[in-house]
Amino acid sequence: MSNSILCAIDISNPKADAPVLERAAALAKLDEAQLDVITVVPDFGMSLVGSFFDEGHHKKMLAEAKKQLNAQITDVLGEEANKKVRHIVAFGKTYQEVLRMAIEAKSTVIVVGAHKPDLSEYLLGPNAARIVRHSKCSVYVVR
Repeated sequence: MSNSILCAIDISNPKADAPVLERAAALAKLDEAQLDVITVVPDFGMSLVGSFFDEGHHKKMLAEAKKQLNAQITDVLGEEANKKVRHIVAFGKTYQEVLRMAIEAKSTVIVVGAHKPDLSEYLLGPNAARIVRHSKCSVYVVR
């Protein structure tokens, strides 16, 4: 039995990540595991780009990301299933935050999508490839 299954999705591309979320939910149900869903928002706060945003921008981004994550999970899995999901919004580089959260949550499986619109369907996107290479737990790649 798994402690948790971590599903990484991109809230900016809900249609592409619906199958990823569905597969992660099925695996969690099969294993009677906690389903954790993470989305990662780029953190511009520490760079030169960050100086162009007002002080409250970080909080606004966090609130909007949480809202969109909740809506996407509800749309794909339904209201009841969404209540059992742990919602995680992280800031930074996607692959780093997914790997960090997998360790923190003691996840036994990470579920990611392999889609990247500008790449051949046989290639992994850069984040999925890094997660596969560096993960300490199993990674399930949904094509």
